Order: sequence, then C-alpha cells, then structure tokens
Amino acid sequence: MSILAIALLLAMPVIVVASYGLLPAGEVWQHLADTVLGDYISNSLILMLEVAVGTLLLGVSTAWLTTMCRFPGRRIFEWALLLPMAMPAYIIAYTYTGMFDVAGPIQTTLRESLGLQYGEYWFPDIRSLWGAGVMLSLTLYPYVYLLSRAAFLEQSVCVLEVSRSLGNGPWRTFFRVALPLARPAVVAGLSLALMETLADYGTVQYFGIATFTTGIFRTWFGMDDSAAAAQLSTALLLFVFTLVLLERWSRRKMRYHHSGQRHQSLPGFVLVRHQKLGAILICSGTLFFGFLLPAGQLAYWAIKTHEMIDADFLRLTLNTVALAGGTALIALLLALLMGYGKRLSPDKTTVSAVRVAGMGYAVPGTVIAVGVMLPFAWLDNSIDSWMQAQFGLSTGLLLSGTLVALVFAYLVRFLAVSLQTVEAGLGKIKQTIDESARTLGAPPGQVLRRVHLPMLKGSLLTALLLVFVDIMKELPATLVLRPFNFNTLAVRAFELASDERLMDSASASLTIVLAGILPVILLSRSIRNSRDNNDTPT
Repeated sequence: MSILAIALLLAMPVIVVASYGLLPAGEVWQHLADTVLGDYISNSLILMLEVAVGTLLLGVSTAWLTTMCRFPGRRIFEWALLLPMAMPAYIIAYTYTGMFDVAGPIQTTLRESLGLQYGEYWFPDIRSLWGAGVMLSLTLYPYVYLLSRAAFLEQSVCVLEVSRSLGNGPWRTFFRVALPLARPAVVAGLSLALMETLADYGTVQYFGIATFTTGIFRTWFGMDDSAAAAQLSTALLLFVFTLVLLERWSRRKMRYHHSGQRHQSLPGFVLVRHQKLGAILICSGTLFFGFLLPAGQLAYWAIKTHEMIDADFLRLTLNTVALAGGTALIALLLALLMGYGKRLSPDKTTVSAVRVAGMGYAVPGTVIAVGVMLPFAWLDNSIDSWMQAQFGLSTGLLLSGTLVALVFAYLVRFLAVSLQTVEAGLGKIKQTIDESARTLGAPPGQVLRRVHLPMLKGSLLTALLLVFVDIMKELPATLVLRPFNFNTLAVRAFELASDERLMDSASASLTIVLAGILPVILLSRSIRNSRDNNDTPT
C-alpha cells in the first residue's frame, strides 16, 4: 500500500500537466499556436535529427572499436570515452562559445594573423541550431556508446567466429552481424539521448533557439500564464512518450538470442597501420572535442579567475552538495523500499506502481517543474485562504517557493536512476538466500538489514552517486522552483554565462564537471566487468 501511495504521489506532476491538455485553448495558447508553436516543433525536430545522427556516428563507432578492435590506447579509450557524460551540454556550450565567438581566442588569432577585420571573413556561427546539435551530440553520445558497448560485450562468440570464417573483416562483420544484434541497445541509447535533447534548456536558451523548453519559460514568466505553459508542457510530453512508444515498437517482434560460448574471449580484429591510425583518430578526436578541450579551457579560465573562489562560492558549493546529497539519500531510501517491496510481493499492482514511480526520468525537468508548482501553489493558496478566514492569519508559502518543492521535483525526476540501480543489485541476489534466512526465523526487515544491505554496498553507492551528480547538473527545474536567494552551482554558472561572463562561470562549471567524473568511472568499470574472466581482447 505504501508503494502504491508513493508511486501516485510521484506521478502527480505528470498527471497535473497532462490534465491541462484537456482544457479548452485560451487566448495565450491561441496566440502561441498562431505565431511560435510551429517554430517550437520544427526546431525541436531538427535538433533531434542532428543529435540522432551525431550520437549514432560517435557512439556506435567508438563502442565497436574499443570492444572488438586491437589498437594502441584502446584500454584507455574504453573508460575515457565516457567522460563527456560528466560535461553538461549547457556548460560545453558556454565553453565553445567563449572559444569560437567573435571575441574568442580562435577568431581573434585568425584576424591578427591574417590582418582582417570582423566581417571580412566567414566563420561558422556556433550560436545556431546546428551548433546546439553539435554541443548536445558531444555530451550525449555516451548514452549510445554505453549501451552499444555493453551489447557488443554480450554477443555470442560463435556468431562472430562464423562471420570471420566466412572471410568478413571488422567492418563487414560490424554491419552484417554485430550491429543488427545490438540494435535494441542502440535504439535504447538513442532514445535516452533524444529525451535529454528535448529536456535541454540551458543550451538552447543560451543559443537563442526557440524550443518547447524555452517556450514554457517565456510563457510562464514572460506572459504570466501558467495554464498555457502547462499546455505547452503537455505538447512536450507527447514528444517524449512518442519516443518511448517508438523505441518499444521497434523491438515488438524481435528476439535476440545469445548462443553458447559467451564467456570465451571475444575475437579481436588486429588493425593494420592505417586502420590503427584511423581508430586512434576517431576515438581521440571524439574524446578531445567532447571533454579534453572544454575541460582544459574551463581549467584555464578558473585559474585566471581564481578570485571567484571566495566565501560566497564556498557557500554556494555547500548549498549544492547538501541539497544534492540529502535528496540523493532520500531517493536511495525510497528506491530501496520500492525495490525490496517488489521483491517481496511481485504482483501486478506492485510492479505497475514501481514502473509508474520510475517514469519521471523520461519527463523533462521543465515539465516536472510546471507539474510541481501548479498543485503546490494551489495547496498553499487554499491553506492561506482558510487560515485567514478562520483565524485572520496568513500562512504564506508553505510548499511552493521552498526547498520542499525543489526536493520533490528532484525525486520525481531522478528516482528512476536510483531505483534501476537498486533493482539491478537485488536481482543478483538469489531468492534462495532470502528463503534460507526466512527459514531461520528472520523477518523481512531483518533479512534486508543483515543480509541484503551488506551485499548491496556497491549498488547503493553507485545509485547515490548517480543521483547526486544528476541533481548537481539539473538546471530548468532548479531555476523554476528554487527558493528566493537560494542558488546552486548550475544556476550560478547559467546566470554568469547569460551575462556573458563566461570566464567567471568557469569555477562553478568545472566543479560540476569534476563531481561527475567518479560516477562515470564506476559505470565504465561495471561494463568492463560484465564479461567474466577478463575476456575482452587485449
């Protein structure tokens, strides 16, 4: 019963937003439909297409090279190619803008060396729709790389050996055998990348691109119409759920079987000279532009603006760490409660409730912020009106505009991350262990405390870190729901970048990036250990 109640509570923001789609269109919504809604739709679709092409090219190719091909540096690239996952898209957008904009070092050096003035030469405008697509692709391709590499590691040795015996080289084997077998994982990774594309606010806002997320902010804060903002959120939800349905539809009649000998060493394709050079260039180029270059630029700016690291910055960091750490701990406890409850009672009601509780990760932070603010504001106003009528007292804002609303939004958005990690850990513990403990008279709570928790230490730490970093990076929900005079590192970086103080934003941005590196390394290790007996090619 408690699991069902938690699931319904966490589903409330999505239900609230979806309900506004049933309301008749108002004047503001009609104005949006007549003027900018077409731009929101077209720009979002074009951006998704760009990101789809970019993430597939970068993610699948690097996953195949690091898994199946032998070339110098491969073991380093295996984990290093995940590092861009620690770099939020809006931060890499600020960094590349600072480097490639008119006043940046690239164009300045170009003008000085060629003796040109601004306007006398052509240079690509990074603050554009294609620029946003590149920024998002560089930071989101690890989703495709992560799942594609895991799928390649799980493939049957027999099938790959048959392909080699028929004379197929690395690329023919890739296109004819390995890629079709890995298609479900590739599509799943692509779906995650596209959902993050739809959820992005910082990049498109900074580049001045009209998408659903920027439109929701403008409608709410610029036009002061929460109903129209909720209806825009409903339209964005339709995009997200369409992606989910397409991903499931693509796998509806497909069955993928991994025949025997999975735990033997994978056949490694030994690359010749020019092939080795090509593999190194592909992997190193992806890593360089996705992480090393922007991280190096941020470090340089942070050193030049070291005076920004003062008492206010330390207080800001403490606020962020405390908020992210506390919420991550609550998410972990809820995930443990729901995951263990599902293990004890795997009936349809419980399984459905857990799925509902985990659907928030597919919903953009902007939509969740709208879905949280509307009912919380209504409840605050109702309580305030009743208190004034009964006692002549004004209660003010008890929920909306407080950390309660912000923490609740984070739980709705990121509980799925913790829940999936905990469920994966529990799935590795055999039911016979539970049965043995129960036959000795141990109740379920004691079994969890004395048996499962010691065995789940790694999974629990991973879940805690993943949610912690996701909260540190979250921007749109924090912008909408944060209390007055309360900032996080993400908001501070966004505010400074919006004021064109890109160098000053480096300290906050770099702190977020550094915090995200440890979970990335843990993810890489978990993938590498997915195949027993250290069987990947060396």
